[in-house]
Amino acid sequence: MIVLVTGGARSGKSSFAERLCMSKSQEAIYVATAQAFDDEMKERIALHKLQRSQANYSWRNVEEPFQLVKLLSDMRENSQGADAPTVLVDCLTLWLSNILLSYEGQEDMQEKVKSEILCLVDQAQQYPGHLIMVTNEVGSGIVPEYPLGRMYRDLAGYMNQAVSRSSSEVFLVTAGIPVELKSMEYKL
Repeated sequence: MIVLVTGGARSGKSSFAERLCMSKSQEAIYVATAQAFDDEMKERIALHKLQRSQANYSWRNVEEPFQLVKLLSDMRENSQGADAPTVLVDCLTLWLSNILLSYEGQEDMQEKVKSEILCLVDQAQQYPGHLIMVTNEVGSGIVPEYPLGRMYRDLAGYMNQAVSRSSSEVFLVTAGIPVELKSMEYKL
């Protein structure tokens, strides 16, 4: 079962996703996609790890900034159906940024990234356990000044739509308040 949790920066989406994980199982795998390129980011990551360790919950941390598709495939192959571990991926937009920058300057860059997104959706659909994925709504802000920024914004929207179509539940978190969107979806 795929659950997508989205919202703006500092909206409370990660905290909600963690609580949602805790409600689904006694333990989970926390897949972090961030990379610590500077001291401030190292401090953020350390704080998040500390907070999780104090939550009285069994988290197994995995850092995977690029090979998320392979990781999900490996976890699916190693699981026993209903015994598959609950997985929290935080976050898809950081993973997307990592993938986009890995293709920077290559021909058909945008199509290569879209292919990676579709592979991710395919693996997510095949995962037999609870899979909770956090993403950011980046298209609600100003139009980025640079072409790469606009491409990232467009790809994030593409990714969020592709993942949400495959999700059983989609939560929008604003000011710490989660609202489930799939149940309110208007269908033409």
